[in-house]
Amino acid sequence: MLSRIDETTLEKMTQRYRAQFVNSLSGYKSANLIGSISPQELTNLAIVSSLFHLGANPPLMGLILRPHSAPRHSLENIQATGCFTINQVHKNIHRQAHQSSARYPREQSEFDAVGLTPRFGDRLIAPYVAESRLSMGMELVRVRHLEENDTLMISARVVEVWLDKAALADDGHLHLERLDTVAVSGLDHYHKGESLGRLAYAKTGQPPLSLES
Repeated sequence: MLSRIDETTLEKMTQRYRAQFVNSLSGYKSANLIGSISPQELTNLAIVSSLFHLGANPPLMGLILRPHSAPRHSLENIQATGCFTINQVHKNIHRQAHQSSARYPREQSEFDAVGLTPRFGDRLIAPYVAESRLSMGMELVRVRHLEENDTLMISARVVEVWLDKAALADDGHLHLERLDTVAVSGLDHYHKGESLGRLAYAKTGQPPLSLES
C-alpha cells in the first residue's frame, strides 16, 4: 500500500533525513568523478551524481554544482582553467570514488588521498582517472545560476572520449554493464547495472520490439 508524504511532512523532517529522502526520489543516478586542476597545478577529484545529457550535436553535458558558499575546489578550478574531465565509476573503484567526497584541504590531492591515479593527455590540462573505463574531456561553455535553490548549472562540450571499446556497439550504443559501471541512489547507496535488453524505436500500432545486442 502506498503512503502519502505531503509538503508539511517534508518540512518537518530533519535536514539530514530530508536530504537523504529527497535525493533518493529521483532514482538511480550516474556516478562520475570530476577531475580538475588549479592554475597552481594542484589536482582535484570529486564524485558527483548530477551529470546529465544536454545534446548530441554539439555534444554537450550538464552538471549541477553548489555555489561558493563554502570552498568548492572543483568549481573554482573549472572556472579558472575552462576545462575538466568526467570519469565513470565502476565497481572496482566505487569505494575510492566515494571517499573523494571527504573535505580534504586544497593542498591535498584527492587522487593521492583515495588511491586513484591521475592521467594527463595532450588535449586538456585537467587530469583523467587512469582506472576509469570511460572518460570524457570537457571544455566549459557556461555557468548559469539557478535562483530556485542557489545552485550552479555547468554546461560543457565533449572534446574527447576515452573508453574500453569492448562496450561499444556497431550503432554507437554503449553497453555500460560491460564496463561494470555503477549507479548511485540517495547520497551513499551504490548499485551494479543489469541489462534488461534494448528495445526498438517505439511506433504507434505495434508492441515494443526487442533489439539484438
